[in-house]
Amino acid sequence: MNRCSLFGLSAVAMIGFTLLAGGNALAQQKQQVSFKVPAENSKYTQQQFLDVGDTPDHQVRSFEIYRTFPANPPVINGMKVKEQWTRGVSDYIGNNGTATTYGVFVLENGDKFFTRSTVLAHSAGAGKLTNLTVGYIIGGTGKLAGIHGITRSSGSADLKTGVNETQFDIEYTIDK
Repeated sequence: MNRCSLFGLSAVAMIGFTLLAGGNALAQQKQQVSFKVPAENSKYTQQQFLDVGDTPDHQVRSFEIYRTFPANPPVINGMKVKEQWTRGVSDYIGNNGTATTYGVFVLENGDKFFTRSTVLAHSAGAGKLTNLTVGYIIGGTGKLAGIHGITRSSGSADLKTGVNETQFDIEYTIDK
């Protein structure tokens, strides 16, 4: 094979590789969705508080939050989100501290995706708190089997009365 033929084959191979890589990148285009869950659509279904005893107001807590979307539900991969569950454990002193949460988003067709997040909470006075959360999408089922991405949220809560409202921002891709 002469030098010119080798160069031509190499160029064709590079173009083919570029097209394949570009096609794969298009299949994995990042999607974004933002939505708010108001207090009336969000409730604590379970909470257990345990006093640690080392300092005043130091509590660990396990909890579960249930969120519904009766109007204008967020859409993930063309499907409406039906409900969302958050289960977690917090370690707060006077409503300041961290929590680890696990989320399950259930779509209208039954497909699900799962998140694991870290919460940073700070007291907003009189038993209330505000929080910032960052997490990762760690898997999914059905049409969401290849989902991955990041979740961010901010919210406020009153742990004693069970009030919780949250603004979510989700970025995701789905491997084909």
